[in-house]
Amino acid sequence: MRFRGSFLAGLLLSVLLAGGCTVNPVTGERELSLMSTEEEIATGERYFLQFQQASGGLYTADPALVGYVRRVGRRVAAVSDRDLPYEFVVLNSDVANAWALPGGKIAVTRGLLETLDNEAELAALLGHEIVHAAARHGAQRLQRAQLGQLALFGVAVATRESAYSDLIGFGSGLALRMFAQKYNRDEERESDYYGMKYMHAAGYDSSAAVTLHEKFLALSKGRKPTWLQALFETHPPSAERVENNRAALAKFPAGGTLGRAAYREKTAYLRARKDAYEDGREAEDLLDSNPDAALRAIDAAIAREPREARFHGTRGRILARQGRHREAVRAFGAAIRRDGNYYAYYLDRGLSHDWLDRRGRALRDLERSMDLLPTAEAAYALGRIWIGDGKRQEAKGLFEAAARGGGEAGRYARQAYIRLDIADAPERYIAVEPVLSNGEVFVRVRNRTEFDFADIVVRADATIDGQPGYWKTGRLARLGAYGTDVVSTGLYFGDRGIRVAARAVRAAPAF
Repeated sequence: MRFRGSFLAGLLLSVLLAGGCTVNPVTGERELSLMSTEEEIATGERYFLQFQQASGGLYTADPALVGYVRRVGRRVAAVSDRDLPYEFVVLNSDVANAWALPGGKIAVTRGLLETLDNEAELAALLGHEIVHAAARHGAQRLQRAQLGQLALFGVAVATRESAYSDLIGFGSGLALRMFAQKYNRDEERESDYYGMKYMHAAGYDSSAAVTLHEKFLALSKGRKPTWLQALFETHPPSAERVENNRAALAKFPAGGTLGRAAYREKTAYLRARKDAYEDGREAEDLLDSNPDAALRAIDAAIAREPREARFHGTRGRILARQGRHREAVRAFGAAIRRDGNYYAYYLDRGLSHDWLDRRGRALRDLERSMDLLPTAEAAYALGRIWIGDGKRQEAKGLFEAAARGGGEAGRYARQAYIRLDIADAPERYIAVEPVLSNGEVFVRVRNRTEFDFADIVVRADATIDGQPGYWKTGRLARLGAYGTDVVSTGLYFGDRGIRVAARAVRAAPAF
């Protein structure tokens, strides 16, 4: 579907007319609103699972800790200025981060929980994210994406009827760009201030909001730790924010619950397994450079914490890298038994099944991974299986979607798609233009792509002196990436009047 300027202008106008001004429920200020509360909630619901999956999946080894975080979040959310279906999850990631989606969907990583000292700091962190949801900061990002990057919004609209629209939209990074970009300074100030207001109203010691930001500011100075980089990119710390929080203590004085003992009790299981997670990180770091050492490290991690699904998944990846796919399948199965709702275990097991030529099992695992998180890797692998099953058009659709996902799998998928599509529509890849010279019809042939093509056949159709039906073909053995060549068709018209149309009728991939 091709969007023209008039259509885009009309779309922008309709978006503006559909919205209006409303009062921000947190700040009380009037602002432009293009989304209703119902639409915000629906948006958060739509992307919540995908964001969980893309951020490491859920932490399942210690359900008691997950429940504790949920209770603290609900206690703070209960005093917020906006009634939303707040939901709190813990992500199984070493990377320290936290985020909020529209509608009150909030996540904090296991890695970030390891850096906190008390329950009040957790309340400060969650209160900050609650404000991002309550004050519509995520919705404002979506509005900026719609108004400032309408072409990207147009892509989402153009593919809304496609069976692969979720993969195309998420793979293209539209959702990530909308919600995972840096908050602006006003949004961070609002979340700091009103987050302190909420934690104070919930009975927590608001001085923890100061110590939390002092800690982040100290960690951000000098060489930025990689495990905190994601948090600092979306929530950049600054001395100004620390001073603002100190000033806010006059309005929200310290003295409530600090909860250091409670926090240490609830995180005791996690802290006791610190060495196991360090072994796991070492294994992941060594996976490409030294698989044997990586296997020793991950076996040490599993010995210390056999309940962690991620360790078994990493073991499977190492074994697959070594070509030991039967053992890898068993390792991925162990990961799935501990956490049956994380896409990567199904994706990796499906790829190992594919290596073992177990097409049925590979198909089931890859489809399950796509249900949890559509990825270019799974789409490309599924497309290859469907080609073998004779599902040519279905495979084309998957390759097209995977190509939009980028990365190595996206490049392979683009090649696979072109191999199929050029037989259906060679003119999409080979541009042809007639050239008249000395009473003869030539054809200028141009390769539109970065790939080489061979066995190119072009056709020229002519009307000479008002009589249609004249035609000839020309052939070109090979044409390189973005190359141009001229082919004689052998069609002569002398000094007679002529009208010519030319097109590519066949081409074969040479890659």
